[in-house]
Amino acid sequence: MGWRGILGFEYGIVQAPLGPDIAGPELVAAVANAGGLGLLRAPDWESPEYLKELIRKTRMLTDKPFGVGVVLAFPHKENIKAILEEKVAVLQLYWGECSKELVLEAHNAGVKVVPQVGSVEEAKKALNVGVDAIIVQGREAGGHVIGQEGLISLLPQVVDLVGDRDIPVIAAGSIVDARGYVAALTLGAKGICMGTRFLATHESYAHPTYKRKLIEHDKTEYTDVFGRARWPGAPHRVLQTPFFCDWKSLPVHENETTQPIIGRSIIHGVEKEIRRFAGTVPNPTTTGDIESMAMYAGQSVGLIKEILPAGEVVKRLVEGAQLAIQQILSGESV
Repeated sequence: MGWRGILGFEYGIVQAPLGPDIAGPELVAAVANAGGLGLLRAPDWESPEYLKELIRKTRMLTDKPFGVGVVLAFPHKENIKAILEEKVAVLQLYWGECSKELVLEAHNAGVKVVPQVGSVEEAKKALNVGVDAIIVQGREAGGHVIGQEGLISLLPQVVDLVGDRDIPVIAAGSIVDARGYVAALTLGAKGICMGTRFLATHESYAHPTYKRKLIEHDKTEYTDVFGRARWPGAPHRVLQTPFFCDWKSLPVHENETTQPIIGRSIIHGVEKEIRRFAGTVPNPTTTGDIESMAMYAGQSVGLIKEILPAGEVVKRLVEGAQLAIQQILSGESV
């Protein structure tokens, strides 16, 4: 069954590279130690030495393989060079063209390439350049959302496109428990990628208030209110916090550049001012009006009832999926 793993990992469970720095060494190592694929998040600016440091810190916490996620919409050439020099197991890419040259370069360094796509067209392009696996993201996902289709219709189309090629398709978008895992496997995925569920863990580098809000709120909205200037044309799904509900009809011409500073944060070693409507989520160093900051979450956030250790999340998913599949096979209801 699907939990036997993907890309040489014990289980087909991927922890999304939560940005800008929420997926740090502690979270990634905890997921790796539990048998899943943890993904660090590279800075959204060139910082190769810092990134190498992050990779080395993670290696001090685990002897298992892991990966790094890079957003191609931001400067990344030096960061990718650093990732390949460090020979991490997986380079995960998002929001941009994944070229044949890049895939070849990664393969020459012994690094597997896994893009995240939001459409069948994007999946076709990824297959044509020789990637090692594809993450398919549905519109119900938290954070920045690249496609328009729901996972339940998009996923089987990509699975059919891949056909009998040995390229695992990994499902992303609102999967938080064993039921979602089994549903993804039934639709032909070989694994799942989860963001929100791993955000709500002890090891995630999210501000405690942000974690608490994930438990308190059960509604999200697809919007473009946050980070319009810095990352234009990048819609996202956020929690319906009181702040967001007050401002969700922000006029199109408004963006964070004209807004007051509502806090400060140290992100990937750099001190940053956070303006109202910035796309930056709060981490433990963040000060100021935390409740008015962006809080990304997927549609299934209402199913998350507690903050757990990341290893426990992996364990429950695997055990729950095995049990659910046995029940289906024996004709019991799940």
